[in-house]
Amino acid sequence: MLAEQVGFETAMVSDHLQPWARSQGHASHVWTVIGAIAHATDQLEIGTGVTAMLNRCHPISVAHAAATAAVMLEGRFFLGVGTGERLNEQPFAGRWPRPGERRECLREAIDMVRRLWGDQSVNADGSHWRVENLRLLDRPAVSPPILVAASGARSARLAGEIGDGIIAVTPDAKLIDVYRGAGGDGRCHAQLHVSIADTADAALANAWRWWPNGAVAPALLAELARPEHFEAIAEGARRDAMHDTVVCATGVEPIVRAIDRFVGSGFDTIYVHQIGPDQQRLADLARAELIPHYRRSS
Repeated sequence: MLAEQVGFETAMVSDHLQPWARSQGHASHVWTVIGAIAHATDQLEIGTGVTAMLNRCHPISVAHAAATAAVMLEGRFFLGVGTGERLNEQPFAGRWPRPGERRECLREAIDMVRRLWGDQSVNADGSHWRVENLRLLDRPAVSPPILVAASGARSARLAGEIGDGIIAVTPDAKLIDVYRGAGGDGRCHAQLHVSIADTADAALANAWRWWPNGAVAPALLAELARPEHFEAIAEGARRDAMHDTVVCATGVEPIVRAIDRFVGSGFDTIYVHQIGPDQQRLADLARAELIPHYRRSS
């Protein structure tokens, strides 16, 4: 696999039923993809970024799939979880809960997943989920870490209370402070969106074409139900708004500065997402400059 060959040590795979915009064209079944990655790699750590347990996924299904993935990857798997997006839940025609309710649903789901990874038969009758007399037989010797996605103080606190780590998309030191203050002592992961091209204009055009959801206000990201809704809002946004969420670059320097902002805020693992189909461009830059830069700094 290209990422492993280049020297990346860890990767996240999006768990989506639909893409944010139709131009992105893909929203593969994440557990099928992880199985293929397990077969194709020897060292790369892989995890979901992120899985929600609401209408689409029951904790039983997630515990089962994640346990099998962890067995196949032999210690190279983590489960990233979050409170979900309406985009992936609306097709099941269920009610879309308020954020606080989704956090409580996630809290209960994580507890259920961990119990299902144990060596006992599980019976549970919770406020949101039920399990009746189930014992999973395919389980890893050591349960994989569960990382909780956080975009604000309440979800960061939840990550600290019940997670083995945190995932965020902004270099906000307050999130890490809240996470640590709530008892979190695990890894702090961040996702950085980049668009690398020959010119600054080409980089911005690439981001606008393939990642229009980058121009959508964060408060709306979890609330929109269809790809067309993201596209409609993006059409009314300023193209320059893309710079708020995407590093448009022609070389390594802006990417290094963005990574360093995350590191300075307390994050220890940064995932670089090159927008669009030209993944070779990121691979070449990472092999020649980005990864050597951080190896020299360590």
